[in-house]
Amino acid sequence: MTKVKWTVASRRRRKKVMKKAKGQFGGRSKRYRSAKESVQKGMYYSYRDRKRKKRLFRNLWIARINAACREAGISYSRFMNGLKKAKIMLNRKVLADMAINDKKGFSEILKTAKG
Repeated sequence: MTKVKWTVASRRRRKKVMKKAKGQFGGRSKRYRSAKESVQKGMYYSYRDRKRKKRLFRNLWIARINAACREAGISYSRFMNGLKKAKIMLNRKVLADMAINDKKGFSEILKTAKG
C-alpha cells in the first residue's frame, strides 16, 4: 500500500491553520505553505503587540497627566513625587482619566501633591 500523507492528525492541523488564515489576501488564504507562514507571523505580531499596547497606553496616560499638571504650573515629575510623599496611591490610568473628566477632583489632588 502507498503511504497516505493526509492522515487525520495532519489534516486537522492543516485545517486549523487554514481556518486562522481566512480573510488573508490571495494565496495566503488558499495555499497551505503560505498560509502557515502568514499565520505564524500574525501570531508573532499579536503576541508582540499585546506587550506594546501596554507601553503605548502608559505613554498616553503620562502625556495627559503632564498636560494637566503643566496647566497648573507643576511638572509631571514633581507631581508624581508629591503624590508619593503624600502617600496617595493612584495609578496613572485613574489620574489620566481624572485629568480629563474630573478637573475639580484632579485639582484637589494637585493641591495635595504641591503642598
